[in-house]
Amino acid sequence: MKILSIESSCDETAAAIVEDGRNVLSSVVVSQVEEHKLYGGVVPEIASRRHAEAITEVVNETLEQASLTLNSLDAVAVTYAPGLIGALLVGVNFAKGLSYATGLPLIPVHHLRSHIAANYITNPELKPPFLCLVVSGGHSHIVAVEDYTKMKIIGKTRDDAAGEVFDKVARTMGMPYPGGINLDKVAENGDENAYVLPHPKVADAPYDFSFSGLKTAAINIIHNASQKGEQVNVENLSASFRKAVVDCLIDDFLKAAQDFGYKTLVIAGGVSANSLLRRRLEEECSNQGYTLYKPELKLCGDNGAMVGAQAYYEYLSGNTANLDLNAAATMSIEKG
Repeated sequence: MKILSIESSCDETAAAIVEDGRNVLSSVVVSQVEEHKLYGGVVPEIASRRHAEAITEVVNETLEQASLTLNSLDAVAVTYAPGLIGALLVGVNFAKGLSYATGLPLIPVHHLRSHIAANYITNPELKPPFLCLVVSGGHSHIVAVEDYTKMKIIGKTRDDAAGEVFDKVARTMGMPYPGGINLDKVAENGDENAYVLPHPKVADAPYDFSFSGLKTAAINIIHNASQKGEQVNVENLSASFRKAVVDCLIDDFLKAAQDFGYKTLVIAGGVSANSLLRRRLEEECSNQGYTLYKPELKLCGDNGAMVGAQAYYEYLSGNTANLDLNAAATMSIEKG
């Protein structure tokens, strides 16, 4: 089954054609990063406009790469939640138009489910059930993937997401957008024990995260130094902050795996590209007897291929939409 899939939830306009949920026939991603760098982050109105300008060409290029026509496809899939509402609407309306014009089934796909499904492309042998740590700029979840379309949240952030705090601390240190990626690179040359930072825990919720206090602690170090006319060691603070965030993620993730009896662990989302997170989890899983799966680096960020991977299983479960499909800025992965 060949599915044309569209992704426009944030600042990448992407499309792909995926066969049977695992085989990527083509994939095109057009990023807006350079433009949003001017503002230090994504400007929703600009993102929506750029999606509208790029989406036709992206879909056409996707078809050309695969040497296919619309008549060769079996369905159209699109990310419909969660994300920036204006950006989502561009993709949803384009996909609805394609479905109406071609008669192809329309498959709505939850963005976080797609990130998990990126692992099916990188690791064709991976099958549920497994426990997944989904970490991105807007979300930090521990998800029990009981089946391809049946998921349960075990833990989540109570405030900021891991990717969000990486970006904000990086920006405070003067790094360009996207900050998390730059902080990760700078941290490779720093001393992760140079600064003492908190490792917040949520009372009576052992699998939940809280990153706002950790973020504030790091920003206060920067501001206090500035007020005294001093300079923080950017490499050391980056390394110390990165370690603190990764410590929190891994501690809760491994505790959930132990308590719920999972031996197969998976990471997904933009922050799954973080080099320390990948290294530390590889070490911990090897030492504790877990099997770890992680997406290829190019599939960690937003892309159309991951949408097509999840769409295949949504279709098999009977999840298709009518032309009244609407986008949603927020939606639980359990309902997706």
